[in-house]
Amino acid sequence: MISRATARASSPGISADEIKLGTTAFYSGHASTAAPYGLAQVAYFRMINERGGINGRKVNLISLDNAFSPPKALEQTRKLVESDEVFIIAGSIGTPTNAAIQRYLNDKGVPNLFLTSGAERFNNPSEFPWIVPFYPTFVSQGRLFAKFILHERASAKIAVQYENDDLGRDYLKGLKLGLGGMASQMIVRELSHELSDPTVDSQILDFKASGADTLVQFTQSKFAGQGIRAASGLNWRPLHIVASIAGSVGATFIPAGAGASKGVITAYWERNPGDPSQADHPAVKEFTAFASRYMPRLDLNNASAVQGYNNAYMIERVLDRCGDDLTRENLLHQATTLRGIVPPMFADSIGVHNSPTDYRAVHHLQLCRFDGVSLAPIGAPALLDDTA
Repeated sequence: MISRATARASSPGISADEIKLGTTAFYSGHASTAAPYGLAQVAYFRMINERGGINGRKVNLISLDNAFSPPKALEQTRKLVESDEVFIIAGSIGTPTNAAIQRYLNDKGVPNLFLTSGAERFNNPSEFPWIVPFYPTFVSQGRLFAKFILHERASAKIAVQYENDDLGRDYLKGLKLGLGGMASQMIVRELSHELSDPTVDSQILDFKASGADTLVQFTQSKFAGQGIRAASGLNWRPLHIVASIAGSVGATFIPAGAGASKGVITAYWERNPGDPSQADHPAVKEFTAFASRYMPRLDLNNASAVQGYNNAYMIERVLDRCGDDLTRENLLHQATTLRGIVPPMFADSIGVHNSPTDYRAVHHLQLCRFDGVSLAPIGAPALLDDTA
C-alpha cells in the first residue's frame, strides 16, 4: 500500500485530507426533473464528511450543470478534468451525455465510475476500460419484458414506442431478441419519438388503429404518462408495459391518473420511498431521514434522488476499499471486482457483482404491476439475460 504522500503526488484530486471528485447532472433544461440525482450525490457526501470522511479524507464533489446537452456535458467534463483536476468523474447521469464524454475520459485515463445509463455501449472493458457503468442494461430489460409478454399473451399484437436514441433503440433490440423468431409477427407497429416532442398522443391513436392489444413504451416518465392518459381517453386497455426508467408512482402513474394507470407493468431494482407499501422498511426510513436533513425540499416520489443516493453509496464503498492507495489504477481494480455489496435502497434479493471483463453490476430486476396505489411485485426478482 502506497503512502498518502505518494498518492498525493501521483493522483490528481488527492491530497492528504481531500478527495476531489467531479460530475455533471441535469440542473436545467427539459430533463431537469432529474436534478435530485445530482443533488442527492452532493448531499450524500456532505453526510459522509460530517461523519469524518473516508479513511480520514473529506470528499469534495464538484457537480456542474450539463442541461442534458451532450456538448455542454463534454465542456463541463473537460473543465472538471483539466481545470479542477478531479480524481474521477463520479456517476455521471444520462445516455447521450455519457456518450459525449466516453472517449474523452477513456483517452485521458480518467474513470467515469458507475455512470448512470443502461446503454450497452458503456460495457466495453477491452476498448473503454475507464468507463464503468452500473445500471442493468436496457437490452436485458427489453428481453425480460419480452419474456413476460410471451408468458402472459403468447399471441400478442404489440405496438412499441421508443425514444430515438441509444436508450430507446437498446430497449427495442432487447425486446426483439427476447421475442426471437416471433418478433416480426408479433410487433405490428413501432414508432420512435424525439425527447423534444411536446406530445406523443397521435402515436397512441396510431397504435390503437393498428389492432395492437399490447403497448410497450420505452421512454421517459413524461411520455409514458401521456401514453397512459391517451390510451385511457380512447377507452383502449391493452396489456401496457413501460420501461423501468418510467416506472415511477410519483412521476408517471399518479400524474397520469391512478385509475388509468392501474394494471400497467414495469420493473424496478431500487426501493421507492414514495410508495406506501415501502414506508416502514428500515432502508426507506433511513433514506427519508437523510432527505429530511440534507434535501428538505425533495419530493420523495422523485426516484432520481434514490438513484443518486445509491450511486454515491457505491462510490463511497469503492473509495473506502482503496484505503490510502488512491490511484486511478487501484480504484478501477476495486470498482470492477465487486462482490457481496448491496446498496441501501436496492430491492430485496438484488445485489451487485461484476468483473474486469464484464462491468455489468446489476443482474436481477423485479417485475411489478401498479395496483392503483403502489407497485405490486410479480413473483421473485428475475435473472436478466445479459447475453448480447
